[in-house]
Amino acid sequence: MSQLRKDWKPVTAVVVTTLVMTVEHYRRFDGLFRHESVERAFFYLVVPLLVIWIVFRDSPVRYGFRIGDWRRGLILTAAACGGLAVVVWYVAHTPAFRGYYAPRAESAGLPLALDVALNLVGWEFLFRGFLLFALYPVCGPLAIVLQAVPFTIAHFGKPELETLSCIFGGSALGYVAWRTRSFLYPFLIHWFLTTFTLLVASGALG
Repeated sequence: MSQLRKDWKPVTAVVVTTLVMTVEHYRRFDGLFRHESVERAFFYLVVPLLVIWIVFRDSPVRYGFRIGDWRRGLILTAAACGGLAVVVWYVAHTPAFRGYYAPRAESAGLPLALDVALNLVGWEFLFRGFLLFALYPVCGPLAIVLQAVPFTIAHFGKPELETLSCIFGGSALGYVAWRTRSFLYPFLIHWFLTTFTLLVASGALG
């Protein structure tokens, strides 16, 4: 119990992450949020920020909410986007990805790039900011893999190949966040890959 009291911040981060994912999955607040992407941004971005400010009495900067090492970040972002674009082009043409992503591209309530950004900015901060940097002081580099576990679980229901790859992709994004001390670059990578997938799967890019 004394160790739990000492490590109460990472424990709280794990609990908050789990609750946020569960509530957002089971509940819809249509009367409060007009768009699902706005709802997700609230739960995955605003709620963790409030926990950091009010409960932890800490600065979001310590949880990756900053520009960080922008030179390294831009290099890693460009390399990841350029290297994975070919893979995404292929898998986004498969029936599983077309069947899942094409309807979502067509039903976006906001401009596609904005809708994806609102969906993912909180998503990335929750895993690659809040959870990663809360766990790192007690888990060390293992936190890079640990934060990828709930990230993978959050993909249940998406195409199987995508979900299977998430423990590796989520860890890679965690590594980028750790190296740059910022969740911004994993967000940019994830935003590009998701937007590109939607455009290809929907036939907008052929």
